[in-house]
Amino acid sequence: MANQHNRSLSDDQKKVLLDKATEPPFSGKLLHNKEDGAYTCANCDAVLFSSEAKFDSSSGWPSFNDPANQKAVKLVDDTSLGMARTEVVCANCEGHLGHLFNDAQDQPTGNRYCINSLSLDFKPKE
Repeated sequence: MANQHNRSLSDDQKKVLLDKATEPPFSGKLLHNKEDGAYTCANCDAVLFSSEAKFDSSSGWPSFNDPANQKAVKLVDDTSLGMARTEVVCANCEGHLGHLFNDAQDQPTGNRYCINSLSLDFKPKE
């Protein structure tokens, strides 16, 4: 990782953010969150996604149609597990967030940033 984490992470968060694991579908605490605010990196606190970009994809993970800004996340080619996918990592600390899929035709961008709840914190809008 480019920048080490600046806070204590649970073992499950470490598995996702540092070891690129995936949380079980429909298990994430932020999956059904409908509050207005910002989704931040659980590792470094960088703002990653806005609640305005969140949508229900029925995939089992929080889904967003766009990052908070184009510098919030980095996209990395991922050929693990015998698949060609696009990994989404935090641009600040390079923690693993999830994957990007171009299968959200009902969204303005067509994109589905499929993100692990364990890699996120939520800051309600004040």
